[in-house]
Amino acid sequence: MIEFSALTDNELQLHLVRGNEQAFTVLYERYATDIKSIALKVLKSEALAEDATQEVFIKIWNGRAQLQQVKVFKAYLIITARNHALNILKSAVRSEAVMADIVTTFTDQRNTTDEDLLSKEYLQFIQLVLDRLPARSREIFTKCRMQEKSYDEVADELGISRNAVKNHMVLSIRVLRKAVESELGIPLSVLLAVYFGA
Repeated sequence: MIEFSALTDNELQLHLVRGNEQAFTVLYERYATDIKSIALKVLKSEALAEDATQEVFIKIWNGRAQLQQVKVFKAYLIITARNHALNILKSAVRSEAVMADIVTTFTDQRNTTDEDLLSKEYLQFIQLVLDRLPARSREIFTKCRMQEKSYDEVADELGISRNAVKNHMVLSIRVLRKAVESELGIPLSVLLAVYFGA
C-alpha cells in the first residue's frame, strides 16, 4: 500500500495527473497554508484568501491533466495562486462591497508585522517609480498622498498655484499607473485605495 504522505511532490504530481484523490489531498494539506498566505498578502481579507485557496486547488484538480508539463509543482502552484489572487483583486475594483472589505481588513491589520512588511514592499516599489519623476513632482506626490495634505495646503507651502500642484499630481499618477499596471498587473486604483485610503 502506498504511503502518500511520504511521497515527494513529483511523485504525488504523477498520481494526481492520473486522478488520484489521495495524492491531491496530501498536496492540499502540504501547501494550503502557504497558498492562503500568498492570497492574504494580495487580498488583505481572511475570507477572500480562504475562498481563493479553495479555488486554486479546484483549478489544480480540474486541470490536473496539464500538470504533465509542469517541472516544479510548488513553483507552479505559487504562480497559479498569485495570478488567481490578482484576478480577484482586479474584479474587486468593479465591486464596491468587495473593495470596501479589502480596504477595511487592511486597515484593521495594518499594524501587524506581516502587513507592515508587505506595505513596505509596495511602498518601496512606489518609491522606485517616483524616483523616475522630476524632483518637484515627487515632492508634491509625497506631500499629497503620503502626508495627506490638500492641493491648497501644498500650493501654499511651496509657493505655487493649486493648478501647478494638480498638474504635477496628474503626471505622477500617469507614471505610477503605467508602472503598477505593467509591472504588478493590478490597477493603480487598488494600490492607492489599499495603501493610501484613496
